[in-house]
Amino acid sequence: MGYRALTPAYGLLPPKVKVAPKVADPFYLSAEWRRLVARLKRERGAACERCGSGHRLIGDHVVERRDGGAELDPANVELLCQACHNAKTAKARAARAGRGG
Repeated sequence: MGYRALTPAYGLLPPKVKVAPKVADPFYLSAEWRRLVARLKRERGAACERCGSGHRLIGDHVVERRDGGAELDPANVELLCQACHNAKTAKARAARAGRGG
């Protein structure tokens, strides 16, 4: 007897739940933020300030806004590529969760 002939003991699995799409914080869509990041790219160069990559460069707060960091202070903004940003974010989340980082 093949596995297809077996009847499920517990019935069918429920349909998969779709994950809600990520919604950007409105602050990061504001004209002020976009102007600041564009200005920093012109002044500092369009390269990651950690690894030098120019791939998917974004502005990232050194001290996060929720931790009291200044929103529009250029000294609190670092230009990071997507990979460096993801690594920094993962480390910060692990530290917040008490797992070090």
